Amino acid sequence: MRILILSESFPPETKSASTLFFELAESLAKRGHGVSVVTRMPRYNIAERTASNKVPAHEVISGINVHRFRMPPLARRVPFIRGLEHFLLALVFFFGALKLKDHDVILVYSPPLPLGVAGYWLGRIKKIPVIVNIQDPLPQGVIDLGLLKNKLLIKVSRMMESFVYRRSDIITVHTEGNRDYVVGRGSKPDSTRVVYNWVDTGLVKPGPKDNLISKKFNLTGKFVVSFAGTMGFAQGLDVVLDAAKLLKDKPEISFILVGDGVERPALEQRAKKEGLSNVIFARTQPLDVYPEVLAASDACLVTLRKELTVASIPGKLLSIMAAGRPVIASVPLAGDVPKKINAFDCGICVEAGEAGDLAKAVLKLYNNKMLCSRLGENGRKAAERVFSREDAVFKYIGIMEKL
Repeated sequence: MRILILSESFPPETKSASTLFFELAESLAKRGHGVSVVTRMPRYNIAERTASNKVPAHEVISGINVHRFRMPPLARRVPFIRGLEHFLLALVFFFGALKLKDHDVILVYSPPLPLGVAGYWLGRIKKIPVIVNIQDPLPQGVIDLGLLKNKLLIKVSRMMESFVYRRSDIITVHTEGNRDYVVGRGSKPDSTRVVYNWVDTGLVKPGPKDNLISKKFNLTGKFVVSFAGTMGFAQGLDVVLDAAKLLKDKPEISFILVGDGVERPALEQRAKKEGLSNVIFARTQPLDVYPEVLAASDACLVTLRKELTVASIPGKLLSIMAAGRPVIASVPLAGDVPKKINAFDCGICVEAGEAGDLAKAVLKLYNNKMLCSRLGENGRKAAERVFSREDAVFKYIGIMEKL
């Protein structure tokens, strides 16, 4: 098959979306399929050793034909401008992909949701089927966070959401909860498939706690609680600083926040202002160094804002499980994350935004090394058994071949 993928981010960006779809594209290419990816020039979540201005517009990576398009720099912290960027991105991708020929199927990563609309019209013009992978249901997420309040814009977004769900040949989601949501918004039940996200258990695996990361950030001998990923609106990372403030009298406990995002400057400023010496910030690390961040940790954080009513499973959860480290999840307890953590007994869940409960969870693991070990081992076993890359690739190939 000849497969065309539309994805906002792709390596050298290191966010979960870029890693996920790179691994999928690589696996498809290794099986003899022709894979082309349309993406934008990298700007965010780039490792320090990568110079974004040296990334070529067109290149072949692991057998994947990658086509990158430039986007104007916009103030992404302003919600309206960020929404405008999503529509602009869809237009750029549409006209860029229109020039590429000879494909049998289109696969779109959403968000942003307008890419689903671009994918639909590309499919109509090229007369090929379209699969849209919904990772985070929009606009519900930005409505929950209070980032979208205008009634007219909400109505337009809902219409676009319904259009994508109804018109795509196949919708894939990565949780049962998200399937219920998209079906409730217009997607046909028989064309809505659950394909779990995956983790490369060969790349991310248990490793020694004393490593280059622990030495670089003076974490040796500390009980390390890490967060690694995008520091955006949805993560609600203020609760981590609140918990760190409650634990200031425990100098042997250190928090390290690794990554970038629109909320990072404010978080750093607050930590400095409040004298949180037990909180360390580190820039986005290269993909091959990321497993060492997890290995240097005693426990790893997954956080989501309490306002989120359709909470997906962040990709970092699977990586933490694969690394054999216990999870501490500060998330809406009615969401899909607690269901997975409780089902596999691989961590502790507390209600989103409750700093006191988060601090208690950290202390519980700090005082019980055997519990840490058991939860970590359970997570690793589940990652190998349930969230394998091979299983997800097999399912996607089956869907594409049937189409």
